[in-house]
Amino acid sequence: MASHPDTPERGPPYAAFRAFEAAARHASFAKAADELGVSPAAVSQQIQSLEAYAGQPLFRRLGRGVELTDVGKAAFRHAAEGLGALSEAARVMRLPLRSQRVSVSAAPSFAMKWLAPRLERFKELHPDVEVWISADMAVVDFAVADVDIAIRYGAGGYRDANAERLMAESVLAICSPQLLDGDTGLKTPEDLARFALLHDESPDQDPSCPSWEMWLMARGVEGVDARKGLRLNPSSLVVEAAIAGKGVALAKRQLAAADLALGRLVAPFGDAGTPINFAYWMVWPRGRTLTPALKSFMEWMRVEAREGEMDFGAGI
Repeated sequence: MASHPDTPERGPPYAAFRAFEAAARHASFAKAADELGVSPAAVSQQIQSLEAYAGQPLFRRLGRGVELTDVGKAAFRHAAEGLGALSEAARVMRLPLRSQRVSVSAAPSFAMKWLAPRLERFKELHPDVEVWISADMAVVDFAVADVDIAIRYGAGGYRDANAERLMAESVLAICSPQLLDGDTGLKTPEDLARFALLHDESPDQDPSCPSWEMWLMARGVEGVDARKGLRLNPSSLVVEAAIAGKGVALAKRQLAAADLALGRLVAPFGDAGTPINFAYWMVWPRGRTLTPALKSFMEWMRVEAREGEMDFGAGI
């Protein structure tokens, strides 16, 4: 039976586009199947139905994977944008149920040493907003993760996302105030020869971040073995070891800020730290509708970051 000329042509099902987009992104039917929770044969069948609809191949089948044809490449961009728009539409539909919740992904050290100690201040300002923190190092896929915003430490340049530089970072020597006591207490950098050194072995890969060897050399300090002491990971463990009096740490200042303010740690040499290239960034997906709760959280983060950097400038 012929269709009415005014009847719009029905396109392929949504599942076929999901299979196409995932297979194109992974360059593999098998990996697409893993992501979608179906069998590779089901993905292949969906792709075949889409190619039948298109009247031409969308993939070239290779030995261990697939690659898009020219037509497939042109279609992939639109499919990715369309599926992204559908995901955002579904998320917006649920906003009334979760508009007072903010889901945050942050690296474990930042979540424990910077964000968590300050959250009570946010709750005082916004008692109706729930903040859920997921502490992990993984790069967030906003298309599939139930995360509103990520706080990341790095050089910036986050693809397919909005990124706002939150605050800078520097490295300085810190220790428990107990290490300063007495005639044999820590007074000068040369005294480090008598103390254990705590090394931050976090895999940040920031070439501007000084090691103890670089720190001592920059200050012309001799007679201190820069290799001695404990090597710790993550960064929060370095700070905790310093609080416990296990040695003198070369630590990220933002992560030590709350403990410095409380007097649990001191900066024995009175310097403001060595600035490094990496910084903390707020990262969120492009095109996302920001809820009032998320806007409030982001503005609160900006204020906290500014106040923290002002404290550093004042030598606190």
